[in-house]
Amino acid sequence: MTTALNMVWNPSEGIDLGFFVIRYYSLMFVIAFVLGWYLMKKIYLREGESIEKLDTLFIYTFFATLLGARLGHVIFYQSELFREDFWSVFLPFKTKPHFEFTGFSGLASHGAAIAIIITMYFYSKNIIKRPLLWILDRIVIPVSCGAIFVRLGNFFNSEIVGNKTDSPMGIKFIRDSIKPDVAMIETKTNNANDAYHQIATNPEYAAILQQVTPKHPAQLYEAVGYIIVFIILYFAYWKTQAREKLGYLFGVFLVLLWTVRFVVEYVKESQGGIEESLGLFSTGQWLSIPFIIAGLYFIFSAEKKVNSL
Repeated sequence: MTTALNMVWNPSEGIDLGFFVIRYYSLMFVIAFVLGWYLMKKIYLREGESIEKLDTLFIYTFFATLLGARLGHVIFYQSELFREDFWSVFLPFKTKPHFEFTGFSGLASHGAAIAIIITMYFYSKNIIKRPLLWILDRIVIPVSCGAIFVRLGNFFNSEIVGNKTDSPMGIKFIRDSIKPDVAMIETKTNNANDAYHQIATNPEYAAILQQVTPKHPAQLYEAVGYIIVFIILYFAYWKTQAREKLGYLFGVFLVLLWTVRFVVEYVKESQGGIEESLGLFSTGQWLSIPFIIAGLYFIFSAEKKVNSL
């Protein structure tokens, strides 16, 4: 459904199987890991590595991503949770002010990146017996692919939205703009999904819909950027000699992916965090700068490492 310029975005929670609902965000995560496993399988076969080692890599990466992303969000954006509702940091529910299942909401890509790098150190040393940069040069290919689907999941969830805009690119994120209890009160329904559907489609509630301000679909901007990053890394690994330069592809990944993140932050709603004390840039931008600098180091030092072999 669209207005004169802007799309109204009100997707269902997921695919309803009758006895179970497959949430779109969870589905995007599954797709990301399945594609990641497939991409790394191709790489391992080319490198002559055992597929059994790939299964271990999959398990390591899965838990590192979830734990790192969750801790990253809490540390950088919501540190008060450690003292106000400690168990909600690690478990998919909150206990205060009342018990509520929330899923693993609040995930930060910066935290996931740090956790994956640390985990790859142990994997490279104990499992694959290769240099850390060797595995990092290769795992960034599926990681950049997975980032695309994570942002699509954010889009389906109407989270991490952009700033308000009058441009035709703006989207009316109903679930972001209207709280569930307010939607149910306004439509006199007992179900939040039904309430949102009524606001989006029923002319009777056109006045409420009119008050929903269009915002930039920052999630889609970021997803498009990550598609470009993935294509560049995939091509560089399979079609060039870049994979022979230890640390080069990892450096390219850091520079490109976090530059995309840095740029998109300009049209993204503030998520709080350290920006309140540092100013100038958003929290996401401040956290992206060290990754970009590190990436430049690996890019320009890769040649020297190859020449010294």
